[in-house]
Amino acid sequence: MKYGLLAGNGRFPVLALEEARKLGHEVVAIGIREEASPEIESLARRTYWISLGQLSKLIEVLKQEGVTELVMAGQVKHVQIFSNIRPDWRLAKLLLSLEAKNTDALIGGVAKVLEQEGIQLRDSTFLLKPLLADEGVMTRRRLNAREEADVRYGRQIANALASFDVGQSVAICERACLAVEAMEGTDAMLRRAATLANGRPITLIKVSRRRRHLLFDVPVAGPQTILTMKEAGATALAVDAGRTLLLDRAELLKLANEAEIAVAGFQPEEE
Repeated sequence: MKYGLLAGNGRFPVLALEEARKLGHEVVAIGIREEASPEIESLARRTYWISLGQLSKLIEVLKQEGVTELVMAGQVKHVQIFSNIRPDWRLAKLLLSLEAKNTDALIGGVAKVLEQEGIQLRDSTFLLKPLLADEGVMTRRRLNAREEADVRYGRQIANALASFDVGQSVAICERACLAVEAMEGTDAMLRRAATLANGRPITLIKVSRRRRHLLFDVPVAGPQTILTMKEAGATALAVDAGRTLLLDRAELLKLANEAEIAVAGFQPEEE
């Protein structure tokens, strides 16, 4: 099967391309010049590079390659999307039509434009199902009573914020919300939370958007998440089971066990 893969930053696109190769899929990669790693060139059948805002060129490449199914893999920094973007005529028209300037509205609008051109978005996790978080504890150490209380409290806040497309992560300490993720990303949010915790342990909660699909904006944690948690004094990570990608999962859990950080998956809140 032939697919297109729109590559953003991080390990997600690389792992997806590696898995596609193992499965024998032919994948044409379209790398976002400001975000994607050059490593994708060695893994894809062919690679094209576009800049943020070049929606027409994306469609042109997909049609040239005869691709009718596209996967979005990897992050694009929110600041890049809304501050540095130079839209072509097609994207400019779309931006003017949006009622809200958030990622849900923008990518949802792009999905509709692609559909009109005969291109369907596929579930962005379909090549990496084994990396989705399990339900329950995934590390040697279980959550303690304090962390469980923080998770119950934090998931209420994170799910409420996710419905407004504000962010997908919160940092909780003793049932107080220290920080909410916005455009800066999880690592920066954790470091900000550490300045407020005064040495007290932090619990990191990540949730997914309350929607039926996983076409885009899938929550991701990786080894770097654990390293930043250790740096910030965070002792537990709670994620949505079946809807959060644990990139380089074995390494992530190894680092978590070494740092005595508990990692657990919870049943996602329904839409």
